[in-house]
Amino acid sequence: MPASSHYDVIIIGSGAGGGTLFHKLAPSGKKILLLERGDYVPREIDNWNTHAVNVDGKYQTPEHWRDRDGKDLHPHTNYWVGGNTKFYGAALFRLRQADFGELRHHGGISPAWPLAYDELEPYYTAAEHLYQVHGERGVDPTEPSASAPYKYPAVTHEPRMQQLSDDFAALGLTPFHVPLGIMLDESDRRRSRCIRCGTCDGHPCLVQAKSDAQVVCVDPALRHGNATLLTGAYVSRLETSPSGREVSRVHVERDGANEVYTADVVVVSAGAINSAALLLRSASDRHPRGLANGSDVVGRHYMGHVNSVLMALSRCPNPTVFQKTLAVNDFYFGSPEWEHPMGHISFVGKLDGVTLSAGAPAIAPGWTLDLMGKHSIDFWLTSEDLPDPDNRVTLDREARIVLAYRPNNGEGHQRLIRKVERLMQQQAACPIHGKDCHQGLFSRNLFLGQRIPLAGVAHQNGTVRFGHDPRTSALDVNCRAHEVDNLYVVDGSFFPSSGAVNPALTIMANALRVGDHLLERLGARSDRHPAAEPVEVGV
Repeated sequence: MPASSHYDVIIIGSGAGGGTLFHKLAPSGKKILLLERGDYVPREIDNWNTHAVNVDGKYQTPEHWRDRDGKDLHPHTNYWVGGNTKFYGAALFRLRQADFGELRHHGGISPAWPLAYDELEPYYTAAEHLYQVHGERGVDPTEPSASAPYKYPAVTHEPRMQQLSDDFAALGLTPFHVPLGIMLDESDRRRSRCIRCGTCDGHPCLVQAKSDAQVVCVDPALRHGNATLLTGAYVSRLETSPSGREVSRVHVERDGANEVYTADVVVVSAGAINSAALLLRSASDRHPRGLANGSDVVGRHYMGHVNSVLMALSRCPNPTVFQKTLAVNDFYFGSPEWEHPMGHISFVGKLDGVTLSAGAPAIAPGWTLDLMGKHSIDFWLTSEDLPDPDNRVTLDREARIVLAYRPNNGEGHQRLIRKVERLMQQQAACPIHGKDCHQGLFSRNLFLGQRIPLAGVAHQNGTVRFGHDPRTSALDVNCRAHEVDNLYVVDGSFFPSSGAVNPALTIMANALRVGDHLLERLGARSDRHPAAEPVEVGV
């Protein structure tokens, strides 16, 4: 246990929210403690082994949750320094400007945020610079306004993806380059830290060239003597003062012992599921339904998107190594024949036979999984799911997490799938096989033998929503708990709606925004909307 157990700020969780906030606060001179239940991902050859990562689940948590029926549920999530950003695909999108307002979907209403896009925009720019996002402004038809260009050029397409982009453009669409947080220098590949390998999406980066929260934020922040990281530190409970108005003690289990820490400000950033669980575990006489839960919204409105992985098979092989460079948003808000939002089209990391064996699709006649992997283009489709109070995180009698979730708003997603099917049928004729090259579209099983989709946990958000009204939200617009003056939440929990793009950049940007608020609260130095110096792209 550190010599001093009192800090100016304690942050619980080191992922997209907590890690980014740690980096933001570290230069202030204030004593900052970062508590992470995991350790550092070991740097080993298995980082690049698809069997170890995708089939064995070597780096996933071994813990089990339960579903709404009380059955065991193994979550495909990761507890390491850097959180789930160690394994994300580093696609860093802004929410669309209209996502911040009320949107009517086929399945219901997506509620407005208590914050306008323009208020978050400077922090989006700061987060893009900090996480070294490579992209191109002005191509994506749904792209919101930006105060600055990307600092790094878009990642180029490999030939098969460039051909697909050209075919989409010829069909009247506006394909664009995915904004990616990777440390790639294509003008000097010899010195580039990123080698553009095929094991980026879903894998930890062995050469530390993915812009994850550990590499970009946590490790640089630790150069400041006032910033401390404790690993293997599981926060079991938050205790309040007798009034219930402030967190007075943070209870930690570490190395088989119970430890207690105190801070002027406590920030929870353990992911939407675990943050809600922590607040529920911290129930007391003053907070009988869970800490900061007088509104009864903590744990409710869980969202994780409606996602599909679709494999488009062709008779020609797809030799692409780094596939995740292309996206299409033409149907994000609908189409001439469908007035409701459908969602986002992009790609996953290139699938292979080993990865497919972990969640195999129906095998096409005359194909093996290995052959399918070599001949597939692998789409990732995301549609917005809507906040439902019955989609929620609770605890059972043993204080184990229970995740109850039923997908909703599915019609738009089914229409998006049909759009992709038609687009692939209209591809330009192959010079070898003509129009017969495309062999069909197959859905990869996202369930991986479990009862909830992997993506449902990867994009988790919405369980501790922010808002102006304490009767319908747990947090105020600064992500401070309405009922607990020194308690904040800065992971994806605060989302009142989910949009249809990866939530990571919005979590990062919001952490920078809340960081400015905290620096002002603490009377510390604050440069408005700064983009801290990133680590170098080269080796």
